[in-house]
Amino acid sequence: MRLSTADMLMDLGYEVVEAASAEEALRLVEEGLAPDLVVSDHLMPGMSGVDLARSLRAHRPDLPALIISGYAEIDGIAPGFPRLTKPFQAGERAASLAALSPAEAK
Repeated sequence: MRLSTADMLMDLGYEVVEAASAEEALRLVEEGLAPDLVVSDHLMPGMSGVDLARSLRAHRPDLPALIISGYAEIDGIAPGFPRLTKPFQAGERAASLAALSPAEAK
């Protein structure tokens, strides 16, 4: 999932920084990474994608985040966050990101 999403984002012109876990993503941000948006799978080992987005928004409330999940249609999985339900087409992912992305993020 992470590799295919990263490849698709790069094909769309986004600069991508991958993290193998939510904890790694938080460490990168603590070390100075300032993402324009976050794309995360909901179910990951350790911290969930929603927990990651909430942690990042504690410091940057305006940070756009897209949560991807096979369970995204279930209420309560990602309240307050845009969701994209698996399986999806590349065009759906691109449209979801375009709706969140500041123009300068590309």
